[in-house]
Amino acid sequence: MKGTFALCDIAGYVALLLWGTHMVTSGVLRGYGSALRRWLGRYLGRRPAAFAFGVCITALLQSSTATGMMATSFAASGFLGLAPGLAVMLGANVGTTLIVQVMSFDIAVIAPILILLGTAVHRRSDDVRYENLGRVAIGLGLMLLSLHLLVLTMAPMENAQALRAVLQSLSDEPLIALLVAAVLTWACHSSVAVVLLIVSLATTGVVDAPGALALVLGANLGGTLPALFDAGTPVARRLPLGNLLVRAFGCLICLPLLHLIAQWLAPLGASPARIVVNFHTAFNLALALLFILPVERFAQLLVRLLPEPPKPSDASVPQYLDPAALDSANVALANAAREAMRMLDMVENMLKGLVEVFGKDDRVRAAAISRMDPTLDRLGVAIREYLADLGGEALNEEDGERSQDILAFIINIEHIGDITANNLMEFAAKKAARGQDFSADDILDLAAMHNQVMESLQLAVAVFLRSDVRAAQQLVARKPALWRMENESSERHIRALREQCDDGGGGDVYLRILRDLKRIHSHLAALAYPVLERAGLLQERLVREAPSPSNGVL
Repeated sequence: MKGTFALCDIAGYVALLLWGTHMVTSGVLRGYGSALRRWLGRYLGRRPAAFAFGVCITALLQSSTATGMMATSFAASGFLGLAPGLAVMLGANVGTTLIVQVMSFDIAVIAPILILLGTAVHRRSDDVRYENLGRVAIGLGLMLLSLHLLVLTMAPMENAQALRAVLQSLSDEPLIALLVAAVLTWACHSSVAVVLLIVSLATTGVVDAPGALALVLGANLGGTLPALFDAGTPVARRLPLGNLLVRAFGCLICLPLLHLIAQWLAPLGASPARIVVNFHTAFNLALALLFILPVERFAQLLVRLLPEPPKPSDASVPQYLDPAALDSANVALANAAREAMRMLDMVENMLKGLVEVFGKDDRVRAAAISRMDPTLDRLGVAIREYLADLGGEALNEEDGERSQDILAFIINIEHIGDITANNLMEFAAKKAARGQDFSADDILDLAAMHNQVMESLQLAVAVFLRSDVRAAQQLVARKPALWRMENESSERHIRALREQCDDGGGGDVYLRILRDLKRIHSHLAALAYPVLERAGLLQERLVREAPSPSNGVL
C-alpha cells in the first residue's frame, strides 16, 4: 500500500507542476499577449532578433511548447515568415533550458514567498496586468513547491527494487526510454515539467546518468509534437515539422553516444542531476548554432515538403480561423484580423470596377460584384462566431479592445459590401436599362470621388492593422473633403440638367451614386474613431468642430 500511496503522491505533484506551468503561461499571455503580438510583427525580420525573441519569450512563458504553438499560428496566418519562425523555435529550445537550469537549484525556500505575494497582488489589484503578474508568481511558486515535494517523495524509492528494475531496463534500452519520455512530454504538453521530473529522478539516484540523458532526448523530441498535431493545414505544419526534424537529427546523433557524453559532461558537474541539466542546455544550444545559418534553405525545404494547398473554390470558407489557437487569445485575434483582411480584399475588388461599370455599362462586371456580397456576409459570420468562441478565454483590456475593433471592422466592411453590391449595382442596372449615358464631367467627378474612397481604404488598413493614430487622423480629416466633392458635383450636375431641361429620369441615379460613395467613406472613417478615442484625440476633435454660440446655434 505504501507504494500505491507514493505513486499517487508523485502523480499529484506532477499535476501540480503542470498546473504551475499553465498558470505562468496563461498569466503572461493574458497580461502581455498583445505586446508580444506587436513585437512578433515588427521586430522579427532578422534571424538574430527572432532567435533572441524565442529565448526571451520562452523564459517568460516557462514553456517552449507554448512558444511553438504561438509561432506556428502566426506563421500559418502570414504574420511571421517561416525562416524567422524557425529561428524563433531555435531560440525557444534554448530558452527552455535556461528555465531548467534555474529550477534545478534548490530554491524551494522562495516558493511560499512567491505564492503569498502572487496571491496578494492577484486578489487586490484592479489592473489586469498586475493581476496576471500575480498569477505568474503563483505559478512559479507552485512549480518550485512541486519539485521540492517530488524530490522528498522519491528519495526513499532509491532502494525500491521493483522501481529500480523498471527504470534500469529503460537505461539499458535508450531507444525505449526516448520513446517513453516523448509520449509523456506530448501528453503533458510541457517539456520543462518532464525534464525537471527527470532531474528529480536523477537527483534521488532512481535512474543513472546515461538513462536520464536518453529520457532528456525523448522530452526534447516530445516537446515538438503538440504544435505539430494541433496544426490543421500543411502550411501550419511547416514550422513544427521543422522543429521536429531539427531535434530528431540531434537525437540520432546523440543516442549512440550517451555514455561518452555523460563522461564529457562530468567535469562540469559530477552529479547525475547536473549532467542532465547541462546536457539539456548543450543539446539545444548545439542545434541552434548548427541550424541558425542555413535556416533560409531549411525553410525552402519545408515549403517543398509541405506545399501550399489549392485555394478552396468557395471564397467564403475561412482560411485562417484555426480552432486550436482559441486557447491563446492574442494568436486567435491575429487569425481573426487576417481573415478580416480577406474581407477587405474582397471589398477592394468590388470597389475597383465601379467607374468601369458606370462608364461602360459593364453588366458582366456588375453581376460579378453582386455575387461577391453573400460570400462577404458568410465570411463575416464565421469571424463573429470565432470571436464569440474566444469569449470563454479571459481577455485583458487590450485584447478586449482588439476584439471589439475587429467586430467593428467586419460590420463596417459588410455595410460597404451591401452598399456596393445592392445599391450601386441597382443604380448601374437602372442606368443600363434606360440607355442613359453620364456626361464626361459626370464621369470625371465620379472618378475623382472614387479615387478618394480608394485612398481612404488604404488608410483604413493602417488604422486596423497598426492602430496608426496619424492614419486615423488623416482618415477622419478627409470627410469634409468628400462632403464638398459631393456637394460640388451635385450642384454642377443639377445645373447641367436645368440647362438641358430634361434629365430623362437619370439625374436621381447619379446623385444617389455620389451619396453612396460618401456613405462608404463614412463607414471607413468610423474605423478611426476608437483609435482616436484611445489616444485622447477624439474629444479634442469634437470640441474643435462643435458649432459656437456666435453662429446662432443653441
